[in-house]
Amino acid sequence: MNDGPRQVRVRFAPSPTGYLHVGGARTALFNWLFARNRDGAFILRIEDTDQLRSTEESTGRILSSLTWLGLDWDEGPGVGGDFEPYFQTQRIPFYRAAVERLLDHGHAYYCYCTPEELQARRQAALEAGEPPGYDRRCRYLSDEERSALQKEGRKPVVRFAMPLEGQTVVQDLIRGEVRFANQQLDDLVIMKADGTPTYNFAVVVDDVLMRISHVIRGDEHLANTPRQIQIYEALDYPLPQFAHVSMILGEDGTKLSKRHGATSVEEYHEAGYLPEAMFNFLALLGWAYDDRTEIMTREEIVARFSLEKVNPAPAVFSKQKLDWMNGVYIRALEPEDLATRLLPYLAKAGLPTDQPTVRRIVPLIQERIKVLAEAADLVDFFFTDSIEYEAEWLVGKKMDAASSLDALRSVGDRLQSIPSWDEAKLETTLRDLTEQLGLKAGQLFGIIRVAVTGKQVAPPLFGTLSILGPERVLARLRQAEQLLVDLVSSGEV
Repeated sequence: MNDGPRQVRVRFAPSPTGYLHVGGARTALFNWLFARNRDGAFILRIEDTDQLRSTEESTGRILSSLTWLGLDWDEGPGVGGDFEPYFQTQRIPFYRAAVERLLDHGHAYYCYCTPEELQARRQAALEAGEPPGYDRRCRYLSDEERSALQKEGRKPVVRFAMPLEGQTVVQDLIRGEVRFANQQLDDLVIMKADGTPTYNFAVVVDDVLMRISHVIRGDEHLANTPRQIQIYEALDYPLPQFAHVSMILGEDGTKLSKRHGATSVEEYHEAGYLPEAMFNFLALLGWAYDDRTEIMTREEIVARFSLEKVNPAPAVFSKQKLDWMNGVYIRALEPEDLATRLLPYLAKAGLPTDQPTVRRIVPLIQERIKVLAEAADLVDFFFTDSIEYEAEWLVGKKMDAASSLDALRSVGDRLQSIPSWDEAKLETTLRDLTEQLGLKAGQLFGIIRVAVTGKQVAPPLFGTLSILGPERVLARLRQAEQLLVDLVSSGEV
């Protein structure tokens, strides 16, 4: 069949057996970018024929992660399209029809070998130093032999009859020409005994019926491609163009895995990474516009993306770079926007937040956080009536408990007398007091910071005091004074 020139149509086809791995997300992103750059269509197809492991929950989590990244699909679950259905388990009749066509034309055959027989022959081949692939025993059965095996009650699988000579050539848009010797490719199973298709077969049928023009996927699938090309040709299907993107490595040079930290898009979402930062970061895993541009808007990446600039070498997932990039995006947000995005993370930490209060706090932390989830630990003291901390933290640098107590009492006296509780007036008052007490700013401000926040590292002091207000600040100073009194009485510091 030949449709002539085709519109760019690409697909992402995850198996719903878990979360969306960042490697899968990068593959989906490259497909989405290629489609949007070429005014094409991005199709989402769910490959759920692994019935033991596929779940509706996993499907929902994958769709949610794609949506969070902003990778909208033109056809697929929840959207529909001209080539429905978009779940493989609902497409079984298409696969069976294609299998019958291959059987009728001699490109496939029934295999009656049991799993035990196959394992025994594999073991024997290994012991003899020979390749352990299928020995094609059932490919040459006579009608009588086939009938006898059927009478034994054996349920056959269907295998594809690979060419025995020559080469299969993969023209890859990223890797160039890759050749495979056909004699090294065994007769793969294309239909299981229960009537469900295998991956290598179903993907070909689906890609043809959905008119996929470009197959952009991870390079772990490159070894599958010659088998799939042979199936395309046996069915007289037009070949799509293939592009195999590199694997993603951890910073230690090994394949990205759990030992490197979070590997799912969902985990990065929960940790407080911004979708636009994750989008930008994933786009640069194997692709670059030039050797210096890193921060780009979604629109800029779409306009600049091309497969020609995808690097065939493995990409390295740098958590440090992602943290930096996310910080850049956080600092670029409007305060109102950042406040809105922070609310779910603060609520998850059990803080009784409200938009107006969070909006006031945002300027104090916007320059300090790299991920949204960090905010809760920085600002929890704003939303509680009481705070707890170690009394020893109230002792200033190169000071003892008694001198720290005297300084803190002076702070309380001075703050009670100021006419206005604005940030500028608070700063002027406390800096003047620092000079009068003969202390360094770090000494006095450190004591105040612990007293009013319960933390040794906290948002800027004067903004913090202004938001907390005089009632809570003075109450916390009194609490701190008592802790220092107890500390002095104990003689420990």
